Amino acid sequence: MRLCCLPTPCHRLDHLSERLGIELWIKRDDLTGFAGGGNKGRKLEYIVAEALESGVDRLVTCGSRQSNFVRQLGAACAVHNLKCSAAVMVLPYDNAYGKPEGTALADGGNVILDDWFGVELREFPDGDWLDLYAHADAIADEYRARGERVQVVPVGGSSPMGAYAFAQAAVEVGEGWDAVVCPTSSGSTHAGLAWAYLQSRTRVVGVSCDPEEDLADDLKRLSDGIDVLSGVAKGMVKSDFEFRREWVGAGYNIPSDAGQAAIETLAKSEGILLDPVYSGKAFAGLLDMVGSGELKGRVLFWHTGGMPTLFAIGRPNR
Repeated sequence: MRLCCLPTPCHRLDHLSERLGIELWIKRDDLTGFAGGGNKGRKLEYIVAEALESGVDRLVTCGSRQSNFVRQLGAACAVHNLKCSAAVMVLPYDNAYGKPEGTALADGGNVILDDWFGVELREFPDGDWLDLYAHADAIADEYRARGERVQVVPVGGSSPMGAYAFAQAAVEVGEGWDAVVCPTSSGSTHAGLAWAYLQSRTRVVGVSCDPEEDLADDLKRLSDGIDVLSGVAKGMVKSDFEFRREWVGAGYNIPSDAGQAAIETLAKSEGILLDPVYSGKAFAGLLDMVGSGELKGRVLFWHTGGMPTLFAIGRPNR
């Protein structure tokens, strides 16, 4: 189903191209035009269509309290007369890495929009991601017991169907890139783009916003799912994904100094806003990789949106 205004703009960043000595372009998925913009709308065009075809009454998902996906899922459900529930924590984390230090995004931003779109937010104490997934399953079971037909949607919409949406998104920008740089977390954006550009001249670099090394396993799982959906068996292996973890900072959902500086750089150079959780950190990685000579030539940055979180963050320290 059509939710987004596609194709989104793709244009050259003239001032930064001149300053950095490369040909730098940006794919504006912050301008998808649905429910505040962002890349999640692409996934929902497939995920919600599948849910409607299955005859469900309610979609249940999970994420951080400032989840961009929860916001857009809630909007998609509202306009198609589906109910939406989400299990959230202010700061979910992986027990193996511990709870990150720093101030997480909590109030304002997406939380206000969730309410406007009618999302039932159930907040739980901060804990491991596996606990959050279990809370979502329990909510789904609760509504099934009441007689509703319920579908659980993975965090971030990162199902094979969500990744397939980004294999299709690559068609909008085509070939001819030396590199495409995107944020990566739950993995479907990165997996879809990497699948689309496999064995081409284009290097796809996913800059991680989470510290977990095993996220590469999710990329492999998602790419296998695209194989099934598309009928094209590419058989990607983990080494096919360039997965960079140097710019995570303190952890997921904690803004980093480098990310904040990157947000300011793009804002003052081109008048374009990034977000502190995903695209800011990814753009910090891009700037560092250009500075070290790792990225050259014609480079595309995939802006995934998330601007509402800017209104959940305090003024940077000076």
